[in-house]
Amino acid sequence: MVPLKVAPVFNAPLLLVERELKVLVAADIHLGLEYEMWLCGVSIPSQMERLLERLKGYLKKIEPDRLVLLGDTKHNVPKTSWQEKQEVPSFLRSLSQEVEVDLVPGNHDGGLADLAPPGTRVMPSSGYILDGVGYFHGHTWPAPALFNSDMLVAGHIHPAIRLRDPLGHSVTKPVWARTPLSAAAVEAQYRQKLPSPEMVIVPAFNHLCGGLPLNKPGEDERGPILIMADLDMARIYLLDGTDLGSLGAIKARECQGHRPENVNLQQMNHGSDEN
Repeated sequence: MVPLKVAPVFNAPLLLVERELKVLVAADIHLGLEYEMWLCGVSIPSQMERLLERLKGYLKKIEPDRLVLLGDTKHNVPKTSWQEKQEVPSFLRSLSQEVEVDLVPGNHDGGLADLAPPGTRVMPSSGYILDGVGYFHGHTWPAPALFNSDMLVAGHIHPAIRLRDPLGHSVTKPVWARTPLSAAAVEAQYRQKLPSPEMVIVPAFNHLCGGLPLNKPGEDERGPILIMADLDMARIYLLDGTDLGSLGAIKARECQGHRPENVNLQQMNHGSDEN
């Protein structure tokens, strides 16, 4: 069997998964977010073209066989805004002219199937398996069959880390989290023992989305990912590949008054021994 290779795209919130197929993964694009911001009194121009050209640039560079949009391709719920009705079909049509596109619906994707043009495939919201890897958005528990995959890939929580500089100022940075699962939590949910593949949690592609600091999550509840993942054991990576170590170690250093240390650069290749 061809080995599975899973690695972030350098300096981009994109995941490249390679085996028989070369699959590029983008999560949480949130087209139409600007409309909600406008309703709240913040006016910025549409980011659709900027997001599209950025993504198409990586498609041209990487030349994947498949593009997986891992949920929350659109933003507004429960209704679809006029902006989304114009932009989502155009966005997806342009991408499908470059590569086969799979859409995994997220919690913001009500009505997405009606907007998806020919050439895109809308998958179940409970996820699906492609080339031995299970993809789901993360707002609902994945279908049990996904646990038989070699790795799970999810989005939804916009993973981030909050770092503090020597003067006490903090900054929140998007991150990747490669995490084992909590076998006890999975068994409690499905009432059966299931395999426990590792899971990679993908940062949001849209920079306007913000992020959930995994070291300072507060009372934020974002679906089952925070339950099913053993996050203290998760390996945390900045977008440039910097390995910050395990989340548990990061939090322990913070309790001791130390900043997370930037250690050696690593890739999240499946089967590597960095963990």
